[in-house]
Amino acid sequence: MIVDVVLGIAAMGAVWFGAGFRVIRQFERGVVFRFGKVRDNVRGPGLMRLQPGMDKIRKVNMQIVTMPVPAQDGITRDNVTVRVDAVVYFRVVDPVRAVVDVENYMAAIGQVAQTSLRSIIGKSDLDDLLSNREHLNQGLEVLIDSPALGWGVHIDRVEIKDVALPESMKRSMSRQAEAERERRARVISADGELQASEKLAQAAAAMSEHPAALQLRLLETVVQVASEKNSTLILPFPVELLRFLEAATDKATRDSGHVAPAPAPVTENGHKPT
Repeated sequence: MIVDVVLGIAAMGAVWFGAGFRVIRQFERGVVFRFGKVRDNVRGPGLMRLQPGMDKIRKVNMQIVTMPVPAQDGITRDNVTVRVDAVVYFRVVDPVRAVVDVENYMAAIGQVAQTSLRSIIGKSDLDDLLSNREHLNQGLEVLIDSPALGWGVHIDRVEIKDVALPESMKRSMSRQAEAERERRARVISADGELQASEKLAQAAAAMSEHPAALQLRLLETVVQVASEKNSTLILPFPVELLRFLEAATDKATRDSGHVAPAPAPVTENGHKPT
């Protein structure tokens, strides 16, 4: 009888002693409450023992948490209705404050992220939401991190994921982009015309100083047109070309040093005088 009592007491003691052991994983920290009061030291990873009936433990995950922020509707500063969603990356840096100072730090971070996102939408233009997200991400991070630090949470990063626009705004932006592309095409075409006109003006000035070059260019054009088309070309013979050929003939005659003899006079009956 006594042996049974001793064995029972020993078994109960073993159960009581074993019930106090807890395992804390590498990415967790343990906040211990003794009679409802937080103990000073935060328990690290490994095996630890609590006092059954006196101690309770709250495990806190120290990993980076990825929290999607539901899409928020808002009106931008330039009066455009948009729907924006985001994602928040955060981690607990003070387990005691995360457990004691806020009832549910996950829900608190989510609510602050939603209100901050709506605030950023109202302070930004549509162009900023579409093309300047890095600056907006930094602003969101500051807005969320300020209250989160009081809860023992640090915001690592905030990213705006998507900006949804109304269909009417999408069509308007499409027309605007098309008009911009057309404007650029016209500018490029005008620049090409300007450069071509400048080159033509330079060529005209050079040919005006050398008329022979103009005549040679005319002949080259006639030859090219005649070779491309199997047809007969009827062109007026320009006087300038005749003058050019006459001048070239006179120059050749002077260079040769010979003067053509004058024709012999003819009498009325058609006989040359003897």
